[in-house]
Amino acid sequence: MVNGIEAGSLVILHCGNPREKMWGVLQRLDATGVVIRGLDLETVEDWLRQERADGDRSIGPTTFFVPMARVLRIDLDESTMVVESYADRYSAACGGDVRDALIDDGGIDA
Repeated sequence: MVNGIEAGSLVILHCGNPREKMWGVLQRLDATGVVIRGLDLETVEDWLRQERADGDRSIGPTTFFVPMARVLRIDLDESTMVVESYADRYSAACGGDVRDALIDDGGIDA
């Protein structure tokens, strides 16, 4: 565990080369890299709307491995006085724990 960041934590992963951000459940963090089950940060808002509507599912979580050489920073997905975490937004809109929705993607329509 590093500063509360451990397997099962909801995190935002900042990557370089190319620059991108991912959000999801941390599955593994070690010297080789990071494995998370989640979404590209650019698709999270659309995914939250999709989950709230409980209709057709075209966006779903995937499992990412990012080599440690690309990792710039890992933030916990935490609410502040100004910004609500993605997990809290999911809970308010859909109910339940977002980890369950990220792990279960059985409803994705192909």
